[in-house]
Amino acid sequence: MTRSSRLFPLMRVATILKGYPRLSETFIAQEILELEKRGIAQIIVSLRHPTDPCEHDLHREIKAERLYLPEYLKDEPERLARARQAAKRLPGYQAAHEAFTADLAADASANRRRRFGQACVLATELPADIGWMHCHFLHTPASVARYASLMTGIPWSFSAHAKDIWTTPPAELSAKLASARWGVTCTGVNAAYLKGLTDTPEKVSLVYHGLDLRRFPDRPCEHPARERITLLTVGRAVEKKGFSDLLRALARLRADPRWRLVHIGGGGLMRRLSAEAERLGIAERVSFRGAQPREAVFEALKEADIFVLPSRIAASGDRDGLPNVLLEAAAFALPIIATKVSAIPELVREEETGRLVPERDPKRLAAAIAALMDDPPARKRLGLAAFARLQADFSCEPGIDLLADKLKRSLAER
Repeated sequence: MTRSSRLFPLMRVATILKGYPRLSETFIAQEILELEKRGIAQIIVSLRHPTDPCEHDLHREIKAERLYLPEYLKDEPERLARARQAAKRLPGYQAAHEAFTADLAADASANRRRRFGQACVLATELPADIGWMHCHFLHTPASVARYASLMTGIPWSFSAHAKDIWTTPPAELSAKLASARWGVTCTGVNAAYLKGLTDTPEKVSLVYHGLDLRRFPDRPCEHPARERITLLTVGRAVEKKGFSDLLRALARLRADPRWRLVHIGGGGLMRRLSAEAERLGIAERVSFRGAQPREAVFEALKEADIFVLPSRIAASGDRDGLPNVLLEAAAFALPIIATKVSAIPELVREEETGRLVPERDPKRLAAAIAALMDDPPARKRLGLAAFARLQADFSCEPGIDLLADKLKRSLAER
């Protein structure tokens, strides 16, 4: 047995997240759990405390301990003061402070200062058995990981997703790509963009999140051709989800008595969406259920007839990658209507595994919904095709195997 193989079981990975646990990030919980099953011991480091009203079953299965950094520096001044004094004695503190100073010149925000303070706490409170840091998202968590890595000498890697890529300035992304040892991202669109921002594009690998298919039906669900049609949409009420476009599309179908809409998800725009449904005269046919545990989402997927997700590119540049809810809809053999945004066409192919419409186009969205309501055979055909595509290409196993191998190799090198 080599020295590295003797040390490996004793070393853990610090998995750094913006917030944990979060109902909208089942793909992250799934990954953490599956890495545990593959022998990757972790500590979960969260920059924020939980805000959701409950946890998923996945979160309850994860054994990793949790470390919460100061969400706002003013809330824990003594902890922060101790960390800053201890951080200054670390060999890489000066390099980290120089990187922070350069970043601050481009972004002189309280958030930027908070990232450095959190990095000081992380660098000085990490247990001694941490041999690697892996962060989810290339915006705030990657900044904290980068500064802490410079202070401690512990290398880091990343999983990049959607908002973190498209709302971070390219120059900052390039600096983070240069600092990280390697990274993965969840769509081909993301991978191509990130590879173009680094002189070492081989650092970036495409790893689809996929689903743990063992938790889903192993055969297509039956969705009978009912007269009353339940439309389902799932996601946080934020601009990039395009739910206001869906409400305007349904207002065009107000005269058709067959449909009702179920929305599952929390988010800051819930009141505005509810008011919009009232203004459009469709409120009685729209059920806003709020944030729900995963089991409730699965029950809604079983009962629905059509899944709709009208994603759009937000004014800030934020956008979806390949939303997990589309994979979950496919797992329940639901016909999907979505938009031609980002990586969604990597799963939903027009008239093959679903229907695609342009973003921000309620008229075309209404036409697609009406066409599927009128065509039960098409609903069944598209749902079965989406199920088959998921089973063939979107299991989480290959991606998590690759990630586990990368982390094991990285720990062994330590």
